[in-house]
Amino acid sequence: MITQLSGKLIEKNPTHVVIDCGGVGYEVNISLHTFEQLPKDENIKLFTYLHVREDAQILYGFAGKVEREVFRKLISVSGIGTNTARLMFSSLSPSEIVEAISTSDVETIKSVKGIGAKTAQRVIVDLKDKVSEVNTSLENLTFSNNTNRTEALSALETLGYSKKQVEKVVARIVKIEPEASVEFILKQALKNL
Repeated sequence: MITQLSGKLIEKNPTHVVIDCGGVGYEVNISLHTFEQLPKDENIKLFTYLHVREDAQILYGFAGKVEREVFRKLISVSGIGTNTARLMFSSLSPSEIVEAISTSDVETIKSVKGIGAKTAQRVIVDLKDKVSEVNTSLENLTFSNNTNRTEALSALETLGYSKKQVEKVVARIVKIEPEASVEFILKQALKNL
């Protein structure tokens, strides 16, 4: 099983990339979420999942281990194939998917093209207990040592906003600007709340 690829980025598209690893070019299918996470330089590292079918072997690439773990859990659900799971990551972030499953938010899951009410409910029923361990690793992995984020969250809670409400907004800001100052995070968060 190929679990990760590190190499030179040869081709970059919103749906797939080609990575040169030691002279061999690997075509890797990606989601829009991973596409947005790709670094600007030509050397990249992707965590992968090799999907073997009767007629093909297809590599799927992910910017982080958490996204790959959620992908694996999603494709274990009847009615969710690899393309549907990839489409979910193009519409929602891994944290939004995990939150929607853990809070039984059928509407969020149903908002993904190709997923109806029954499939959304099946995803929640099948994965609600399984995403709890992913949820904690997601929080630790995403923002382990960001003190500016912590200070901004504390300040927003002091202003009267709920913790759940501000965490989503601050997470988006820090994702875009990982080195953002407390002041910048607060200004952006207040615009979006």
